Amino acid sequence: MDSAINPSAPTAIITGSAQRIGKALALALHTQGYNVVLHYFRTSAEPLANKLNAIRAGSAVTVQADLNDAAAANTITQSALQHFSRLDILVNNASSFYPTPIGSATVKQSQDLFNTNALAPFFLSQSCAAPLKEQGGCILNIADIYAETPKRQHTLYCMAKAANAMLTKSLAIELAPDVRVNGIAPGAALWPSETPPSNERDALQKIPLGRIGGTQAIVETALFLLQKGHYITGQIIAVDGGKALAGIA
Repeated sequence: MDSAINPSAPTAIITGSAQRIGKALALALHTQGYNVVLHYFRTSAEPLANKLNAIRAGSAVTVQADLNDAAAANTITQSALQHFSRLDILVNNASSFYPTPIGSATVKQSQDLFNTNALAPFFLSQSCAAPLKEQGGCILNIADIYAETPKRQHTLYCMAKAANAMLTKSLAIELAPDVRVNGIAPGAALWPSETPPSNERDALQKIPLGRIGGTQAIVETALFLLQKGHYITGQIIAVDGGKALAGIA
């Protein structure tokens, strides 16, 4: 363990932490005093780690891993324990997301979608279970409203997120009473890219609250579940502005 690291600070692993929701959660937890393990695959989390370490030296490390690789779970867990010697929070955020229209979907796509959205979170949770139990820690899974409400041309993704939702409920039973496990189901947090779609007005009309929530809506709910919801486990909270109420997307 690095001598500059505060051994009493809690530690969080955030998968897919280089951008978007994962990055926002990493920043929020770091602000709360956590050491953070920043997992990434293609988009590097090194710039974020440099930023966080400039604020508090030795408080952030990165680990690159392909969640399609069976060895990824142990790689990420061991990186956390080698650097910080403890683990308090696991955030399973990383996710593949793309359409798989009927007639063109492939086995490779199914494996990627199920690995990143369901199987990798399971095996990472399994790998982290013992150190999380030692700290009375928490697991937070980033689910999706499409686990229950289908999205057109995304059958495999919806199936994988449905498995993710069951993972949250099952782990809450398996790891109780030592580890709480909850989920957040975003539905209208961010546009798919940095630029709003050309049909932005039509898209917003499908959201009862009439706006996208941004990452802050996810962060606020995450911090509540992780730090204040001490009697909450096995729950998945939709943070979607009511979008799931609008039916099939």
